Amino acid sequence: MPKRIANLENPDPIDEAIIETLRKDGRTPFLQLAQQLGVSPGMIRHRYQKLQEAGALKVVAVTNPLRLGLKTMALIGVRTDGTRMLEVAQKISALEEVIYLVVVSGRYDLLVEVFCRDHEELLRFISEKLYAIEGVRESETFMYLKIFKEIYV
Repeated sequence: MPKRIANLENPDPIDEAIIETLRKDGRTPFLQLAQQLGVSPGMIRHRYQKLQEAGALKVVAVTNPLRLGLKTMALIGVRTDGTRMLEVAQKISALEEVIYLVVVSGRYDLLVEVFCRDHEELLRFISEKLYAIEGVRESETFMYLKIFKEIYV
């Protein structure tokens, strides 16, 4: 086995197998992974720690918003005052309904994904929270009707 661990630009097959297995099921025991790869559990544990420390791997619980009562999901394109874009992004990202926010190029400055309990809560979010942020010029809301694919890389 190579000595280097978790070279993020060129992970070796063991690092890739650990990442792929835990991506599918983050609860996979190290012993099971070690047996599948023909290495010791200690090696898996060590590699896992190095991947975590390098920021290449983070195992988290993924919730299902629909099962938690959040029935309204939307993607909102936001245009901002250009000089305030990053400040606006920071303020929007602090709102509890926001689960994902990216700065983008193109028609919008920001794309914001939100989960709300219902349409009324989404309306309150847009009118009372989003537009209350100084620097937000306009937005366009895309309601999710059906999710066909959702993966976490």
